[in-house]
Amino acid sequence: MRARHDQVTSAPPLPLSVLDLSPIPEGGTAAQALRTTVDLAVAAEQWGYRRYWLAEHHFAAVAGASPATLVGLVAANTSTIRVGSAAVLIGFTTPVAAVEAFATIDALHPGRLDLGLGRSVQRRAESTGPKAPKPPSGPPEEDRVVDGLLIPAPFPIPKELLGSPTIAASTEALVFPGSQIPDFDDAVDAVLAMFDGTYAVTPPNSDTPAPLRSWQAAEADVAVWVLGSSGGQSARVAGERGLPFVAAYHIVPSGALDAVEAYRAAFRPSEHLSEPYVIASADVVVADDDETARDLAAGFGSWVYDIRTGRGAQPYPAAAQPLTDDQLAVVSDRTRTQIVGSPDTVVDGLQTLARGLGADELVVTSITHDERDRFRSYELLAKAWGLPA
Repeated sequence: MRARHDQVTSAPPLPLSVLDLSPIPEGGTAAQALRTTVDLAVAAEQWGYRRYWLAEHHFAAVAGASPATLVGLVAANTSTIRVGSAAVLIGFTTPVAAVEAFATIDALHPGRLDLGLGRSVQRRAESTGPKAPKPPSGPPEEDRVVDGLLIPAPFPIPKELLGSPTIAASTEALVFPGSQIPDFDDAVDAVLAMFDGTYAVTPPNSDTPAPLRSWQAAEADVAVWVLGSSGGQSARVAGERGLPFVAAYHIVPSGALDAVEAYRAAFRPSEHLSEPYVIASADVVVADDDETARDLAAGFGSWVYDIRTGRGAQPYPAAAQPLTDDQLAVVSDRTRTQIVGSPDTVVDGLQTLARGLGADELVVTSITHDERDRFRSYELLAKAWGLPA
């Protein structure tokens, strides 16, 4: 089987990549957000970023609902930067659909695609179903600092999130009635089997697997990634299959170190990688000075609060919304781990993140209300990081 991963190295400076959520700002539209995504990808390529990844979110004020569609659009408007998903959510799409979509794009833009896979749909079902884990009964966990990196205590899950009718309705709308969410192990194995030509399915009333060939996948050169935010199944699956892993510090900073440790412990060399390869993600806002950056990031807390309490991402606010002490407790881990400041300040913060998690590469997401400030944030960081423009 041909290795389907770009030659990853972590020679200094560490490679730096972009994760774009295609946020819709207050007063803006989805169309404007999508045009900004394409324009930002073109600029990121010029500034020297290694990858441009798109997220998957539904029924929220972020326009990235279809990673494969956006990946195709970005790939068509760029020429060298790698383009991918962070992540395609297995459960809302089948492994076959994900592979064939990315393989089709790869046919016209060969060797530049990253297919990132996430299990958040399965995780959501586990956390709200009859076998949902019980809340911890011991004393609350405390913050830790590892090599200068803050690993905050897990945020207290609000009851509004677990019982959110919006989340329940969106999940119902995105899956076929009566369908079962595939186990993540099986889903990743199916993706890999399609690419290496060993995919087979046992039809009803038969005990014999029938081989199925995807002509697009057989010719594709797509790198498969796994994203995770804890030391659970995603980290183990990535490690056992010798795949590169993304630790989602920007989503669940409390679980990122556990995720990396579990991935490294499970890692087995493969045709994809001979050694573990870790990307760590971060929320950043960069401006000419610390004070300006803090002003630009002031709306972040209220934006995260809506997500964390089940309302879903709302249009990114033009001005900060005051939060109560109880509300701040729900988002404290995210606001305290957002890296905000001048280029030097953010570079120092990202170096601490890379050191604390032992990362080989970093991917950053920068959200502000004004798209000009977002462009400026990424440009300042690229120059301060020393990317080869």
